[in-house]
Amino acid sequence: MKFLKLKVIALLCVCSLINAQKKQTALKVGAVDKQGYTNLYNGHDMDNWNIMCRDKQEGLAARVFTAGENGEMHVFKNFPDEYGFIENKSGTHCMFFTNESYSRYSFKFEYKWGTKRYNNFSQFQYDAGLYFHVFDVAIWPKGIEYQVRYDHTKNENHTGDIWNSGADFDWTSAANEDSKSRTYLSPKEGGIPQEHKQGEHKAYKNAPFHALDGQWNQCEVIVMGNKYAIYKLNGKVVNVITNLSHSEGSIGLQAETAEVFYRNIKIKEFKNDIPMDVFLK
Repeated sequence: MKFLKLKVIALLCVCSLINAQKKQTALKVGAVDKQGYTNLYNGHDMDNWNIMCRDKQEGLAARVFTAGENGEMHVFKNFPDEYGFIENKSGTHCMFFTNESYSRYSFKFEYKWGTKRYNNFSQFQYDAGLYFHVFDVAIWPKGIEYQVRYDHTKNENHTGDIWNSGADFDWTSAANEDSKSRTYLSPKEGGIPQEHKQGEHKAYKNAPFHALDGQWNQCEVIVMGNKYAIYKLNGKVVNVITNLSHSEGSIGLQAETAEVFYRNIKIKEFKNDIPMDVFLK
């Protein structure tokens, strides 16, 4: 009986070691999963990222982006609630950028909101985001944003909105909406081309989202050089742009107005252009 117990204990130890090794491999930067996506965050540090904040205080960016549980990135873990409301206003507006430029790819990440609020929360509520085709790395950068945002005052989703800062592209929305409330609508559903503008281009009205329920949102942007970019949220196409003015650039994720968690940050590159319809099915 004693020998059997020892064998069971040894087996459990081996299983634990194997599971730990699998987890470590899965989080290793550069590890490729079964779908061909390359992992970009190791769950421990930001060594492979270019990180920066509006406040140039040494070590600040590393305090903003820290490891959470189970390979998550915990944004604003080390700061008290409402930091930046009165003093150090917007000093922790920060981003972490890839060191490489990308052109054709699918970039995926997951996020969920925490409870703490920061900086200009009163203006933009729960706000973060992903920038791609960045051609001026700064706070804030020049490029195109996949907005990550929730307005709790209106129970209104803004994740999947496009925020344009310095680029040109074509975009379609419903014909009967005024300029401030226009939301993405595909040409097949009756969407018509709109004039070029900077700023916000709202996502599809019925985009599925998780707000403050502690659940993870699955985000994806599919970019094909300067041909098109497709925004997906929880599996649903929520925005599309075509004829982009830029064909490549670095990619970055934000810390802005609220505590947020990121995980499963990964990319799959494509060697050649793939027709848009392949991803719209």
